[in-house]
Amino acid sequence: MPSAIRIELGALLRLAGPLIASQLAHMLMVLTDTLMMARISPQALAGGGLGAASYTFVSIFCIGVIAAVGTLVSIRLGAGDKLGAARLTQAGLWLAWIMAAIAALVLWNLGPVLLLFGQTAENVEGAREFLTLLPFALPGYLSFMALRGFTSALGRATPVMVISLGATVANFALNHALIEGLFGLPKLGLLGIGLVTAVVATCMAALLALHIGRHPAYVPFPIRQGLARWSWPDLRELWRLGLPIGGTYAVEVGLFAFAALCMGTMGSTQLAAHQIALQIVSVAFMVPAGLSYAVTMRIGQHYGGGNLVAVRLAGRVAIGFGGVAMLAFALLFWLAPRQLVELFLDRHDPAFATVIQLAVVLLTVAAWFELFDGVQTIAMGAIRGLKDAKVTFLVGLGCYWLIGAPAAWVLAFPLGWGPQGVWWGLALGLACAAVSLTLAFDWRVRRLVAAAVSSAPRAGTGQTSETPEAREGAEAC
Repeated sequence: MPSAIRIELGALLRLAGPLIASQLAHMLMVLTDTLMMARISPQALAGGGLGAASYTFVSIFCIGVIAAVGTLVSIRLGAGDKLGAARLTQAGLWLAWIMAAIAALVLWNLGPVLLLFGQTAENVEGAREFLTLLPFALPGYLSFMALRGFTSALGRATPVMVISLGATVANFALNHALIEGLFGLPKLGLLGIGLVTAVVATCMAALLALHIGRHPAYVPFPIRQGLARWSWPDLRELWRLGLPIGGTYAVEVGLFAFAALCMGTMGSTQLAAHQIALQIVSVAFMVPAGLSYAVTMRIGQHYGGGNLVAVRLAGRVAIGFGGVAMLAFALLFWLAPRQLVELFLDRHDPAFATVIQLAVVLLTVAAWFELFDGVQTIAMGAIRGLKDAKVTFLVGLGCYWLIGAPAAWVLAFPLGWGPQGVWWGLALGLACAAVSLTLAFDWRVRRLVAAAVSSAPRAGTGQTSETPEAREGAEAC
């Protein structure tokens, strides 16, 4: 078994490495946007942060739906169905374009909703400015995510990493030019940050599509053939799996959007500190996010090939490794919070003194829930690899919104803990999700093994008996 663990861990990390790097690259782009907001003013940071939280809440649902592409393509590949994998990728692109158009309309009309939730008019105006051009990033970014799911399912995540890293550099350079007005360009402020994101996302999708169209590894997958016509059966299959995945993403990110709304009612300083601390936490979160994608692909292929023993092993290895990695980040947040915050804000600027102080406090709270956040994300990925997203949605809905959000509100306002109370509520919801999802994965595998044992025919009799694989899985489970 130790040898099997090493083999599975090696395969997982080979796939997860480029995915983690691409996730980090995307987060660096978000961090660049945050830093550019801070360069404008604390008010721009607060308003832009509110706009970013709103954009994330709307777009993350779409990204979750598109995540079904990688899961279903992996299962098709495990079963040897290359044509089916290509058709699902085509359906993923169509779904990306449809959802991008709908999401843009939602984002352009969020102002009254934000005011209804108690946000200040100044912050809402900043959010509106930031969201003017940002929705134009959605068609490109969702297309990139659909193609990323396809190529990652093939075990070819390196092109995704290379394109993402290049996009990070371009995003920084263009943002800097538009914020400072370099090379004769206008100083566009928050409007310019949204414009740059849209341009970069479109280029990312175009480059990945160009790579897939030209590389010989993708010749057996005729994605371009028949792309002008969508397939209703494939769209329905993607939607059936993608809807609960998107719902899970939305309820999780919705929890953090709820936290941002709570902070916004306290004031711009609290909201700005929340935004900075959350960005730092999000950088660490990219490690389990990449592992979650990787374990979904690994389990999807094992599941498609009927190897339940490998399914169980892949899930347990990923959850265990991810827990150790996030424990290291938790220690970093606990031991050096001020140093991390001061990487993003100038400690010598009096305008940010209070923001820095509060962000440090929030980061020490984050040290307690980083472990849970990583474990619950990887466990979600493991369960999705089994083509089951309803369980993750129901667990997320219960833990985030029946436990996490109420706890955050009660601790922050009635009990008077303020910003720290909001983050302790987040910690409680994530801890509940980590325990529940880990147990749910184990329960789901046990049920699959039991079903395999009961349905396996006994040679020459037509009766049921255990196959060696099912018997090994049943004993181990």
